[in-house]
Amino acid sequence: MKRSFSASVLLGLALVICLAGCAKDKPAASARTPGATAALPVLGPAPGWQLKDVNGQVVNFDRYKGKVVVVDFWATWCGPCVTEIPGYIELVKKHGGKGLEIVGISLDQAGPGVVKAFIEKYHINYQVVMGDENVQTAFGGLEAIPTTFLVDRAGQIRDRKVGVEAAADYEKKIAALLN
Repeated sequence: MKRSFSASVLLGLALVICLAGCAKDKPAASARTPGATAALPVLGPAPGWQLKDVNGQVVNFDRYKGKVVVVDFWATWCGPCVTEIPGYIELVKKHGGKGLEIVGISLDQAGPGVVKAFIEKYHINYQVVMGDENVQTAFGGLEAIPTTFLVDRAGQIRDRKVGVEAAADYEKKIAALLN
């Protein structure tokens, strides 16, 4: 009895500390200013990569130097991945002229034909390339998809998200880097 009570207390304390830490790490939207990129930590340099698009053309990450880049690992069969796509399409429409680029790295095993049909069906307006094991490893491996990296103009990864995040919340992070 004493042991389970102690475990419950420790678990409760750990939960309180975790919740307090999570709330502290998320600045209020009103606190963001043009210099607020410090609110997004530098996680390290984005790896270079070279992949083929759905038409077999080589796309090199170097072409995005000086841009804010969303690198999204996804697949056509992944429900949460598909859920985020309309938000990415709108982000390109809204911020593309300000230096935002989105690159979808498809992990579809069925090949580029399936992905190309998907791009056309959903009117995707950003670059999509076919991923491989090497690019996943270069980004530190993936636990799940979607996994998305936000890269600043200097080529530094500033955010890594696993799963879906509300488009409005993610746009705030992007806007902080665009300013």
